[in-house]
Amino acid sequence: MTGPHHVHTEHNAVPNVDETDLGDTLADLADIHAGIDLIRDGIRLLAHDRHAVGTTQVLLAALAGSPDGTDVLAAIGQLVARLADPDTNPALRSLPHHQQKEAAHQGWLTAHNLNDPELRTSASRACAALDH
Repeated sequence: MTGPHHVHTEHNAVPNVDETDLGDTLADLADIHAGIDLIRDGIRLLAHDRHAVGTTQVLLAALAGSPDGTDVLAAIGQLVARLADPDTNPALRSLPHHQQKEAAHQGWLTAHNLNDPELRTSASRACAALDH
């Protein structure tokens, strides 16, 4: 084994995500929509790219650790709310009014829940742990 803690890959290579939970999730999300494929590609790039400590800190904050909720987690919540609302997604306007209201409400709840500062605590702590 290499590395001082016997956990590093040979030649300090970034491990592939294919046979991990992340790889399985990315595979399960394939071919749903071109936008989801772009997100998958971005996640795969972030997972396989070699990062400096400072870049890693910025990525952790940008993904899910921003104290003011300006991160990918919040953006996903806001997108769910937008897609679930007939005011911003005309496809839903053909549904009965009660379904439109329920979808919009649940979308709003998703955005609200994903903006919960408690969800960012672990990512923020991971980011802080990388301070020099």
